[in-house]
Amino acid sequence: MSNYNKLTKEEENIIIYKGTEAPFTGEYDDFFQEGLYLCRQCNSVLYSSDAKFNSGCGWPSFDDELPDSVEKKMDRDGRRTEILCKKCGGHLGHIFIGEKLTEKNRRYCVNSLSIRFKATESAYFAGGCFWGVEHLFQKQQGVYAVTSGYSGGNKVKPSYEEVCTGRTGHLEVVKISYDPSEISYETLVKYFFEIHDSTQTDGQGPDIGSQYLSAIFYNNQEELDICKKVIGILKDKGYRVATSLIKFEKFWEAEEYHQDYYVRHNKEPYCHIYKKIF
Repeated sequence: MSNYNKLTKEEENIIIYKGTEAPFTGEYDDFFQEGLYLCRQCNSVLYSSDAKFNSGCGWPSFDDELPDSVEKKMDRDGRRTEILCKKCGGHLGHIFIGEKLTEKNRRYCVNSLSIRFKATESAYFAGGCFWGVEHLFQKQQGVYAVTSGYSGGNKVKPSYEEVCTGRTGHLEVVKISYDPSEISYETLVKYFFEIHDSTQTDGQGPDIGSQYLSAIFYNNQEELDICKKVIGILKDKGYRVATSLIKFEKFWEAEEYHQDYYVRHNKEPYCHIYKKIF
């Protein structure tokens, strides 16, 4: 416990002794800024604001967790399912299934005193199979979450099988949730070009197809200017960059089995390696 954050008596009552804060009193009940929610005791990343919704129950509600972040077990009352931080075992709240409040049909009912919010920004990169891109970005200081998904096409809520046909227009993309005070967008862009072959025009490595093309989905003019600047540097170095710059519109999260793939399978990427360029 010595490496964990010091808790107040109120936080300790919930996180250690499994208490519950009064409904409609927590700071995150009616709170919907973009960012991530971390365990208040150990700082493990648990939930994304993308999964937060207004359930009207009086406690922060999420319909999904970040990969491998939350443990579930039968509550001591023998009726409910308790949710705990997988890293430190701190009590978070309970999960309820079948209420039909969202499409995922589940509600992680979390105490505000069990979590803390961290504002982050999002960057979107496509560089071949999202497993490898995700895995390498996860290692960067200042990157708090990486999610695999699809962007760039016209199919609503595409499946992996549909994207693989090449007919949806979507690319395999990773969403990077990062703290700009710890790592800059330009640093992320440069790193992206160092972990894949931006000169390949038909895919990435052995993965051939339109879904594996190289692209950056930019959010605003500032990001676009940074991308153009970095590509200009690469061209001056002799690289024939094939990376497309596309205005970001929508990100569809990939199926659960794609998330955190290499960590869960204890493997290393087969076509993504780091090569210093800058």
